[in-house]
Amino acid sequence: MADIKDRAKGAIDTGADRVKNMTDQAAGAAKDATDRLGNAGNGAGGTGGQQGGGSGFLDKVQDNASSAMHAVGDFASRAGDRAGDYAGQVQHWAEDAYSHAGDYAKDFGTEVTGMIRRYPVQALLVGFGVGLLLGRAVRA
Repeated sequence: MADIKDRAKGAIDTGADRVKNMTDQAAGAAKDATDRLGNAGNGAGGTGGQQGGGSGFLDKVQDNASSAMHAVGDFASRAGDRAGDYAGQVQHWAEDAYSHAGDYAKDFGTEVTGMIRRYPVQALLVGFGVGLLLGRAVRA
């Protein structure tokens, strides 16, 4: 059961890492686009007479790209937080399942032991019969 818990936690961690990497890539792409627009704006600013109209447009585009970059960063942060929350929930679920399975196995073992102590001869005959059937099944 501990193996299942570790696998679930590993899968969640892997998923969270992938989401974080994708959002980091998106934020990086937005930042690169903003930087390129800034560089293009600086290059267009040196052309002389047409600086007024082009510069305002480039400033607006640059502001929009910057706000988009911040929005992507916020999304990445929220996605990472949510993935962490889900990882905690799955870990809690796995711990509960492990605990319940252990309790069930313990109760089953106690019940079988009590039945064998109450009916020792019948338990011995049932064990002999099951062994005989398994021997025939393997041999056939």
